[in-house]
Amino acid sequence: MATKKKVGYIERFLKKADKAIDEGVKRADEVLEDAVEFGSMTAKQAAQASKEIQNRAKKESEQLHKKGTKKISEGISAVKNAGVGTEDDLATLEKLGKLRKAGVITQKEFQAKKKKILDRI
Repeated sequence: MATKKKVGYIERFLKKADKAIDEGVKRADEVLEDAVEFGSMTAKQAAQASKEIQNRAKKESEQLHKKGTKKISEGISAVKNAGVGTEDDLATLEKLGKLRKAGVITQKEFQAKKKKILDRI
């Protein structure tokens, strides 16, 4: 009879162990399913965030392009205007030289005007 007690005890122990293993496997399966679902949600969120960032980058790129084009146009206009101004300044210097020779302005007045014009150039 002592043998039956031990066998019954071992069988109960093994049944409990099997039950615990089955519950552990079930719980592990649930956790795995949750992880897969979470991973899928995270991937969708990452894709959406990526798309939003790409759209924002595209808009910023377009704005920078517009600003750059505007600045370049302003620079070209400034250079064109500077060239015209330089020609006008040279003509003014010639006129001032003629006025000085004619005695209309003094040498000192001529030098003062010439300095202002050359400082602008």
